[in-house]
Amino acid sequence: MLHWIQYVKGYVSIKVWGYSTERFLNLCGNHDILVWDIENHGDYYTMKVSVKGFFALKTLLRKTGTRAAVLKRYGLPFFVPKMKRRKIFVSGLLICLLFWILTGFYIWDIKIEGNYSLTEDVLMDYLETQGVHTSMPKKNLQIEELEMQLREEYDIITWASLRVDGTTLIIQIRENELPDNDYENLSEANGSEPGEDAGSGKDIVASKDGVIVYMITRKGVPQVTVGDTVEKGQILVSGAVPVYNDDNTIRKYQYYEADADIMIMYEKSICVERKTAWQDKEYSGREKKIFLFGIRDKEWNLSAGKVKFETYDVSGEKKQVQLLDHLFLPVFYGVKQAKEYTLVPKLHTEEEMQQIMEEEWNKILQTLEEKSVQIIEKNVTINKNREFWVLNAHMQLMEEAIQTVPNTTEQIPVTESEEEVAIQ
Repeated sequence: MLHWIQYVKGYVSIKVWGYSTERFLNLCGNHDILVWDIENHGDYYTMKVSVKGFFALKTLLRKTGTRAAVLKRYGLPFFVPKMKRRKIFVSGLLICLLFWILTGFYIWDIKIEGNYSLTEDVLMDYLETQGVHTSMPKKNLQIEELEMQLREEYDIITWASLRVDGTTLIIQIRENELPDNDYENLSEANGSEPGEDAGSGKDIVASKDGVIVYMITRKGVPQVTVGDTVEKGQILVSGAVPVYNDDNTIRKYQYYEADADIMIMYEKSICVERKTAWQDKEYSGREKKIFLFGIRDKEWNLSAGKVKFETYDVSGEKKQVQLLDHLFLPVFYGVKQAKEYTLVPKLHTEEEMQQIMEEEWNKILQTLEEKSVQIIEKNVTINKNREFWVLNAHMQLMEEAIQTVPNTTEQIPVTESEEEVAIQ
């Protein structure tokens, strides 16, 4: 605290030498003139004294026969006059300070934590539809309302928390880890018993044309059997379970989320064509650096002149200006490199083409494996000539090609006679 007081009032570093420097220091203490950082250099002393104290030294210097010289000046009384002569610097400093303060009222970075099933792109697109984006004013951010909207929009989100740290909006979410096939357990946890009205219910429909080869129904009414040929969109298991009268007529429906294991077999043909001719990039070694500067969505190249290469690749990186841990400014900078190249026509050898077609077939198998598709039968041929290699694959596949959709079965209206029977 004392240092700041001394800086505001101003002080100087002085050099004292002469006949009796020790007596000079004693007189400073007797006259309440504060000096500090005293150093003995043999023939002279150096010390620091306030501006007011320095002007009070004149009488003491005359009495002791010593002399003093100012070595350096410190504090606002000396800094302000210098700044008056540097108006452009001061103006720029004030503008930067004002810019820093103003940008602190906006959101310049959004971080999402705790998401696994929901990708960051999906959540960012949803936030954009709700008017939440970078460069938005903090005052327009409705945190509690947005937390509720996230939970309502995505059933998988069980908890959401938003907070603002500096100019960064931090979104923390927690996803539901309950498997989809635990619907019955979830109903029991909510206090509803199996068989009760569960809203509109859900049906299981086919997502591909094919033949039913395996089917086990756990909940709902089957609409097809093993061996039936089905079309895409056809209902396989209905979630509307009928309740019958004594005369075997349907009195009403109870709605459930249909649950079943169903395997559908279907045929699929795939054709992959690859050329033997290709163009290779040969880099000449000539490069041009391009410095860039940008604000928000706008970007400017700072390098003089245009890139004169006919064909070139551009690579580089840009960084956003960050002042503190979570204080990001809408300003970025970076460097790009333009590398010149020429296209040279070449032909793949037979070994290379064989490897390319094998890689394409492995990609097909990997895609089917990721989708849990079983290959029952396959017929793969490769036709080749000087210009093209063509891979033809005709396969018989089996997978759980089903999806769940809302039930559309309407409830049967109750007649007056049925109401009388129910009352009795």
